[in-house]
Amino acid sequence: MWPSWCGWPAAARRHDFPTSKIAYKPVGLALGAVTGMLAGALFKQAWKVLGHDEDAPDATDEERGRTEVLLPAILQGAIFAGVKAAVDRAGATATRRLTGTWPG
Repeated sequence: MWPSWCGWPAAARRHDFPTSKIAYKPVGLALGAVTGMLAGALFKQAWKVLGHDEDAPDATDEERGRTEVLLPAILQGAIFAGVKAAVDRAGATATRRLTGTWPG
């Protein structure tokens, strides 16, 4: 047993700290990078389909109105959140299949 003064969480002192949480950390970081790239590509395609310029306007673009800047930002955020949720869920499901425990 670990002494109580060592600062380790109680679960680690009891030797029942779930290793799937530790193992999932690097997987989660890698999935985060993939999520960003995937969401960015998906937003660019959606923006093209909507018939706009190749890139969304910057928030500091003086010649664009507030709505012209805010609507693409809201769309981009919604796409990113949806892709992130889907990728995180797939990663957690794969981790459960591999380790037998849910990483969350």
